[in-house]
Amino acid sequence: MKQSQSIAAALSKQSDQSKIDYRIRLEASIDCVTFLIRNGMALRGHDESEDSDNRGNFLELLEFHARGREIIQRVVLENAPRNLQLISPDIQKDIVRALAMEITKEILKDLGDGFFAILVDEARDVSIKEQMAVVIRYVDGGGYVVERFLGISHVKDTRALTLKNEVESLLIKHGLSLSRLRGQGYDGASNMSGQLNGLKTLILDENSSAYYVHCFAHQLQLTLVAVAKNHGDISLFFGAVSSLITLVGGSCKRLEFVRNAQLNKVARALSYGELETGRGLNQETSLKRPCDTRWGSHFGTLVNLEFMYSAVIAALDDVQRDGNGEAKGEAIRMLNQLDTFDFAFMLKLMIHVLAITNELSLALQRKDQDIVNAVHLVSVAKYRLQQMRDSRWDSLLASVVSFCVQEGIEVPDMNGQYVPPGRSRRRGQQVSNLHYFQVEVFYTVIDMQLQELNIRFNEANSQLLSCMACLSPYKSFAAFDLEKVIHLASFYPKEFSSRDINFLRLQMDSFIGEVQRDERFKDLKGVDELAIKMVETFKHNQYPLVYLLIKLTLILPVATASVERSFSAMTYIKNKFRNRISDD
Repeated sequence: MKQSQSIAAALSKQSDQSKIDYRIRLEASIDCVTFLIRNGMALRGHDESEDSDNRGNFLELLEFHARGREIIQRVVLENAPRNLQLISPDIQKDIVRALAMEITKEILKDLGDGFFAILVDEARDVSIKEQMAVVIRYVDGGGYVVERFLGISHVKDTRALTLKNEVESLLIKHGLSLSRLRGQGYDGASNMSGQLNGLKTLILDENSSAYYVHCFAHQLQLTLVAVAKNHGDISLFFGAVSSLITLVGGSCKRLEFVRNAQLNKVARALSYGELETGRGLNQETSLKRPCDTRWGSHFGTLVNLEFMYSAVIAALDDVQRDGNGEAKGEAIRMLNQLDTFDFAFMLKLMIHVLAITNELSLALQRKDQDIVNAVHLVSVAKYRLQQMRDSRWDSLLASVVSFCVQEGIEVPDMNGQYVPPGRSRRRGQQVSNLHYFQVEVFYTVIDMQLQELNIRFNEANSQLLSCMACLSPYKSFAAFDLEKVIHLASFYPKEFSSRDINFLRLQMDSFIGEVQRDERFKDLKGVDELAIKMVETFKHNQYPLVYLLIKLTLILPVATASVERSFSAMTYIKNKFRNRISDD
């Protein structure tokens, strides 16, 4: 008689409420998991029992999230059904996996059916397992160059065939095909870039349009390593810096002494008005150990050493007086090396050289960097080094002399005979100080750096990149050459048939004539800006073949920095406290 009070209505109402509660409970768990993984934090705890003081990040965050929110608090944790709390480790992993799938789906949706390049590298994780990371590079719908992490795969060995099979499996898993691949970016290891059986060769055998570019940032590292190893005095200099950091940085007492000495120096300079005050100025610095595979870190170390030179000398004097055993002897040796004009000259010279290469390194590691601009940046760095060689000797020498006077280091007579520190005069070495420092060090170091840059960056001389440079919009397309652009299209026969090339010639003529008179294209600097502006002005629809050629140019990778960043992220997730985490 009263339908609202019937058994069926009561069950239906209860079922609807259960669905609502379930959704609230699930959304709360998803919110907590999302927050934790976005911040690289662990989900689980060591003791997750109810009487534990810390039940782990996930459970503690869920409890905090529900506190004060009645609608959430009444359906989670102890208020949820025991068999449907949605807090088990398996549920947490399911949520993480679902989030990863959704993110990957968005990346693939953004890529669509477009062309892409791959950046691949491998590294060991904390449990000594070889992991291979893959990043894809493409141009999105807005004309922007995008690099997205696709996945990490465990590989049993690093042979080229193994890596190739893993790359192909990962692409197939996400519905991507090697036939759409138009670029490869790896380091210079033989298994990656070998001419006979390297990964790049195996892929080129299947797809001749997947052009390979040796990571520019890696090549730059090799040029710096070559100079540091092949020039005897520079090699000794970096060896001395490494020993100094080991000696000073290996003791908390010595580091504290250096910090206090530097603090007193800054305080005196501020009181005399020698330093400016302001937010972000005169902050505490320290001597950091440089990374052997990241020579940009050497620049920061040398800059800090110059700034803290007097404090370091004071710390070495303290070790010499109060130290004992091996540390005392090492301090005496380091003082004899540091308190010389030779060390001061090497320090200033390498700061100037590394300042140029460090700027280049940072620019090459940008995700949206394109190959045409990268080649231009390399040529600018070479020009600056040559300019330094031709006209900066006097200013460098003056800055070294000024530094030595400030720090109480004896300045030798430049016309006198050069005597190596700690050695007596020897026959066959009758050269002046000026000749040694200017010719044998200054000129030689810069010449070696320029020579290595010319050898390593031989891609700049390749036909492919020479043709791509013609698309640069800099100075109203000053470098444009129609025949080279047509030749560039011939490198991609699958995209440009003979008929398409004829149409491209017509489109390119009209395009250049139009954009050279268009104020909106006047101040563009690179091919990346050109692609964005074409989409904004809808010219990518008006000139589809021109836009396709520009996209293929932008797809070609420059550096594998994005892959290296994924390995950095891997160390947050899989660390020494969670070293048994599975590959999934």
